[in-house]
Amino acid sequence: MTPLRRCGCLSGLLLASSFAQDLSSPSRVLLLQGETFHVQGIDIGGDRLWVSAVDQNARKGRLFEYSLSSGRRLRSVEVQDGVRYHPGGIATDAVSIWIPVAEYRRDSSAVIERRSKATLELMTRFSVQDHIGCVAVQGDVIVGGNWDSRTMYVWNARGELQRKLPNPRPTAYQDMKLVGGHLVASGLLPGKSGVVDWLEFPDLTLIRSLSVGATDRGQPYTREGMTYAGGKLYFLPEDRSSRLFVFDVK
Repeated sequence: MTPLRRCGCLSGLLLASSFAQDLSSPSRVLLLQGETFHVQGIDIGGDRLWVSAVDQNARKGRLFEYSLSSGRRLRSVEVQDGVRYHPGGIATDAVSIWIPVAEYRRDSSAVIERRSKATLELMTRFSVQDHIGCVAVQGDVIVGGNWDSRTMYVWNARGELQRKLPNPRPTAYQDMKLVGGHLVASGLLPGKSGVVDWLEFPDLTLIRSLSVGATDRGQPYTREGMTYAGGKLYFLPEDRSSRLFVFDVK
C-alpha cells in the first residue's frame, strides 16, 4: 500500500460549492431488518452495507452485513476483546473492514481490528492506549478519533503511530472517511446540532461544512454512522429499528 498524498484538486470544487445546502430531505430511506442495538459506524461497498453496533445489555460488540438494495441482513459476527466490546465508526478498503473496539469509557484502551470482507474473520489488530471511537482508512494511512474525537491519531497499517494532534474543530466526530485526500467527518456540535465537515488531510484545515437536520424520531442524522461515496452521504442515526438515510450532495 502507498502513502496517502495530499490532493488539491477537490479543494476548489468544495470551496466553490454551497456551504448552506439543505440536508433535511433524504433521497432514499432504507429500513434495516433485525435488531441493531446501539448503532455506531457504517461503510458501503457495491451492494453491501456494513454496520457496527454495541449490545450494551450483553456487553458484546456486533458487526452486521446487509444488502444495500433490500436492507436484508446477510451476516453478523461478534467483535470484542475482553473488556473491550464497544465498536466505533468503521472504514473499509478493497478487501477488509477496519473496526476500533474499545472499552466503554473515556480515556481507556482499544484494539483496531482488520477483518476480511469475504469472511468477516479477524485478519490483524493492534492496540491503542486510548478509547478510539472511529477510524478512516486510505492506503497505508489509518486516522482515528478518540472519545468525541478530541484527539486525532494517525497510524500506518502496521499500527505504528505517525502523528497525534488535537481536533481543531468543536465537532464531536462519530464517524469519518478518507476520500480523495480529504477527511470527511460527521458528528455533533455543542448543543447537539449535526454537521458534516470536509477537512484537508493531514493538516485538518476546514474546507467545507454542512449542517444537517434530524429524523422524524428526533435523532440528528450525524448522531452515529456516516459514509460518503459517489456524491452521496449515508447516515444511520437510529438504534434498534434502524433506518439508513441517503442524501445527494451538490
